[in-house]
Amino acid sequence: MKIKLLIMFFVIALFSPLVKAGEGGVSKSTVDDQIGVEVAVYNNNIGLIKDTRKIALPSGEGELRFMGVASHIMPVTVHVKSLNYPKDFSVVEQNYEYDLINADKLLDKYVGKKVKIIVWNEYQDRKETVEATLLSNNNGQIYKINNEIFIGHPGIKVLPELPEDLIAKPTLTWLYNNNSLKEHNLEVSYLTNNISWKSDYVVVLNGDDTSASISGWVTLDNKSGATYRNASLKLIAGDVNRATEMRRDKAVMMEYAMAGARAAPQFEEKAFFEYHVYDLQRKTTIKDKQTKQVSLLEAAGVTVKKEFLVEGTHGIYTRHYQNLNPKQPVTVYIKFVNAGDNNLGIPIPAGIMRLYKKDSDGSLLFIGEDRVKHTPIKEEISLKIGDAFDVVAERVQTDYKQKTSRLHESEWEITLKNHKKEDVVVGIIEPLSGNWSVIDSSHPFTKKNAFTIRFDVKVPKDDEVKVKYRLRVGL
Repeated sequence: MKIKLLIMFFVIALFSPLVKAGEGGVSKSTVDDQIGVEVAVYNNNIGLIKDTRKIALPSGEGELRFMGVASHIMPVTVHVKSLNYPKDFSVVEQNYEYDLINADKLLDKYVGKKVKIIVWNEYQDRKETVEATLLSNNNGQIYKINNEIFIGHPGIKVLPELPEDLIAKPTLTWLYNNNSLKEHNLEVSYLTNNISWKSDYVVVLNGDDTSASISGWVTLDNKSGATYRNASLKLIAGDVNRATEMRRDKAVMMEYAMAGARAAPQFEEKAFFEYHVYDLQRKTTIKDKQTKQVSLLEAAGVTVKKEFLVEGTHGIYTRHYQNLNPKQPVTVYIKFVNAGDNNLGIPIPAGIMRLYKKDSDGSLLFIGEDRVKHTPIKEEISLKIGDAFDVVAERVQTDYKQKTSRLHESEWEITLKNHKKEDVVVGIIEPLSGNWSVIDSSHPFTKKNAFTIRFDVKVPKDDEVKVKYRLRVGL
């Protein structure tokens, strides 16, 4: 007798989850079945979701409704497999149910049926319930009440139950073959739109602009239509090619408080194919319609260099150049090398670097920002900060001759004025074209490439320097 009871208990224990999963001939799985979820987010507004759930299924052919997927899922990218019994489970047909419940769809299901309408009787100060037959829900409701036809009716419509064929949440529905009586660990992976990440950086310069501290933050924006609880998070940095151009939502811009201690970096970086992966070293919950920030990097004592640059314009060397305002902007750049011996040395994801510096009162002030591209190790980062206030440049063409139809000579004078309290070095960048040569020059220059020369001119404080040179250009 005891043996029979033990056998019966074993059979009930074995099959009870299967009966629960297969009630009504349709098995259902919700996020409560999750045993793991991974989220890999790319720069171009897509994410790869891996949702693993423990699911018990009846043996043979059946239908499984996999609920709680992202509403912006790309159904053609779905891949499902059993991790523990891969040979015993296969999908023969897949449907994505996105025709979700709303008021009109619910009323459509009750056309020709009786519903209740609750109205407020203002004169008697009480609620009254009216029984009505819904005749139509096409551009408004038409009801039959007490053998009279009502076109529209005020009040709250009450339905007796929820129709079975309406879906409350985005759902993947599979017809499957199952040959296992044991629970499957089903891994469902898919791509979804409307989840993205970007990086932002805070750069704080020291007093003499020779070093900086850099803090990097990741901003994750989830509008995919799903919440990923206790998820493993990977960020993929790189330009992944897409077969079609996808619409991109406007990025959410955020400012960061400059005061207080910052958390240590929490991502581990590693190379992957032609990209870089930043793997969060802890689990995190990514809620739908949530913007999340996580510390990416911290670096102090980064050696930087400040540059003043005057940049010429293409095409002005083969014609008469007249400008009513000879003043040219002197642009300020902050440059540094992303190297280990410069207290950095990890691939920098593309983003915006915002620069700050303390004034004489010790207040931290914003001084400019620039966007950086994905920057590998040992490469230089150059940030355009703005135009100098106290360093002025003026460009004047002092001579021009057209020697032949294809040969031009011009002479230039660039005046650099320094109104600062310290000496500065100003770089003059001249973009050339054709077959060119410098006939005469008041200052030495370097040839940066086949069509660019650069003067580096020291300008003493409260002084000015004139740079003169004559150029021959053949087209």
